[in-house]
Amino acid sequence: MTRPESEPHPPALRGVRPDAETADRLYLIKNTPCLRATAQVRLLAALATLKGKELVILAPRECRFDADLDGLLETAPGAIRREDL
Repeated sequence: MTRPESEPHPPALRGVRPDAETADRLYLIKNTPCLRATAQVRLLAALATLKGKELVILAPRECRFDADLDGLLETAPGAIRREDL
């Protein structure tokens, strides 16, 4: 079955997995100079909230969080935490 040309493409479904998971935390490990609120970060934050866990982002001390990620941290206090690698 083909889709008519007039119909738009459905949005791409995305799935993510944390780098590590414990009973109360999901871990995302990033070794980058700057980190944004990417789809991966937003989806893991939502997954952590759904599971009643905390998302811990492990990044180098020098890593700068972009304004959009800082905004995400402010909208979900206690759900996302940063730790230095």
